[in-house]
Amino acid sequence: MKGKMEKLHNICMVSDFFYPNTGGVESHIYQLSQCLIQRGHKVIVLTHAYSQRNGIRHLTNGLKVYYLPIGPFYNQCVLPTLFTSLPIVRNILIREQISIVHGHSAFSALAHEAMIHAKTMGLKTMFTDHSLFGFADLSSIITNHILQISLADAHHVICVSHTSRENTVLRASLNPSGVSVIPNAVDSSMFTPDPSKRNPKRITIVVISRLVYRKGMDLLAGLMPIICQRHPDVDFLIGM
Repeated sequence: MKGKMEKLHNICMVSDFFYPNTGGVESHIYQLSQCLIQRGHKVIVLTHAYSQRNGIRHLTNGLKVYYLPIGPFYNQCVLPTLFTSLPIVRNILIREQISIVHGHSAFSALAHEAMIHAKTMGLKTMFTDHSLFGFADLSSIITNHILQISLADAHHVICVSHTSRENTVLRASLNPSGVSVIPNAVDSSMFTPDPSKRNPKRITIVVISRLVYRKGMDLLAGLMPIICQRHPDVDFLIGM
């Protein structure tokens, strides 16, 4: 119907990865929350405590962040216990009158636990998978089994690329029709290159990523010498 008002929601973003930690997932959650707030939705963030930072903090545009009194166990993730986080997560979801719980990152134990708790409360759940994972190593096997459980009846799943979508569908045994692709974007209002500084005689390949194995840096390191040898006019610009 023309002029129909958009239904507003109370949304809870959940992940072990958020500020003051830095990374792609952290930035994604913050920017997405700000965009949703601008559209009139209420958004809160649940994450674990970071050193002395615990309790409630308020960020730009009234974004409320709950730093739960749970410390990280390994690789910035909490120890997956399921029932330990139930009382406090349930209390927050009821207090904030949350209607949608949106988990981020397959590595985040807190995101999976919050989604499971939300489903027992009859809330809608979503999940965004930000990375590619394997199938054979121990870490991937455990993560994939947890993913199958937490996404078994999730209302929708989002991936950041078509390759990531295929990877997630296989790892979590999902119906592909319930998985969408929303690529990561560059905010042109904050990042505007100056074309006049471009060298017309050179080709510059820009890579912006953390220099870690699961981001494919081993492939990049092997590929760069081959490209430079075959094409002397190519330069690589790497940003972290």
